Amino acid sequence: MQTPTAGIAKAALWMTGAIVSFSSMAIAGREAGLTLDTFEIMTYRSLVGLIVVLAAVTVSRKWHKVRTDRLGLHMVRNLAHFTGQNLWFYAVTAIPLAQVFALEFTSPIWVIILSPLMLGERMTRLRAGAAILGFIGILIVARPSPETISPGILTAAACAIFFALTAVFTKRLTRHEDIVSILFWLTAMQLFFGLVMSGWDGDIALPDLKTLPWLVLIGLAGLTAHFCLTTALSLAPATVVMPIDFTRLPIIAILGMLIYGEEVVIWTLVGAVVIFVANYINILDASGKLRTGHTGPV
Repeated sequence: MQTPTAGIAKAALWMTGAIVSFSSMAIAGREAGLTLDTFEIMTYRSLVGLIVVLAAVTVSRKWHKVRTDRLGLHMVRNLAHFTGQNLWFYAVTAIPLAQVFALEFTSPIWVIILSPLMLGERMTRLRAGAAILGFIGILIVARPSPETISPGILTAAACAIFFALTAVFTKRLTRHEDIVSILFWLTAMQLFFGLVMSGWDGDIALPDLKTLPWLVLIGLAGLTAHFCLTTALSLAPATVVMPIDFTRLPIIAILGMLIYGEEVVIWTLVGAVVIFVANYINILDASGKLRTGHTGPV
C-alpha cells in the first residue's frame, strides 16, 4: 500500500512535469505568435494533439470509449476552451508572462461563481469570501487605470472565465464520459474550429522551419500539462497539489526576465499571492477543513 508521503512525492514529480509543460507552452506560444495568428496556432496545436490521441487510442484499443451521445455538451465545452485558449495565446504575446499566469490563476474563482448556477453546487460564505478576495487580487495585478489597462490584460482576464466554463462543462462530462472520449472530441472539434476561423479568408499560413518546432512543442506540452496535473491530483489532495502549481508564477517570471528582459513587477506577485490565498481558502472549505462553524449557503 502506498503511504501518503509517497503519494505526495509522486504528485510533486508529476507537477514538475506540468510546470515545465505550461511554461514551455507559454514561451512556444509567444515565439509562434511572431509569424502566425492565434487561430492558426490553435489549428496546428489541435492537429498535433489529434495525431497523438489517435495513436494512443488505437494502440490501447480504447475506441469503444469514444462516445457520440453527448456531442452537444462536447461542442459547448470545446467552444469555451477554444475561445479561452485563443485569448491566452494572444495574451502571452502582448503582456509579461507573469501577468498572464497570475490572471489565469483566477479561473477557480470563476468556477466558484459558476458552479452554483450550472452544477447546482452550494455557495458557502467562505467560498463567497474567497471569490471577493480573488477579485481583489485581480485588481492588484491589473491595477486598472487608463495607463495600465490594455488588450493583453483584458484578454488574460477573459481567458480565465472561459477556462472556468471549460472546467464546469468538463465536470459535467466526466459524470458520464471517459477521459479518452473527452480528449478525442477536444482535439477533433478544436481542429475543425481552428480551420474555420483561420481559413475564413481563404488564407491559412503554413509554418516555416523555424516555427514548426514551436507548434509541435505547443501541441505536446498542452496534452502533457493536463495529463500531469490530472495524475498529480489523483495521487495527492488539491491542498498539496495547488501550492506546487502556483510555483509556475515565479518560474515564468524568471524565464520572462532572462529570455525577454521582462520586468518583474512587485504588484503582480502581490496580487498573485492574494489570488492563491483565495483559491486555497476555497479548497480548504470544499474539503471541510475550515468548517468549524456555520458556513451555510449565502
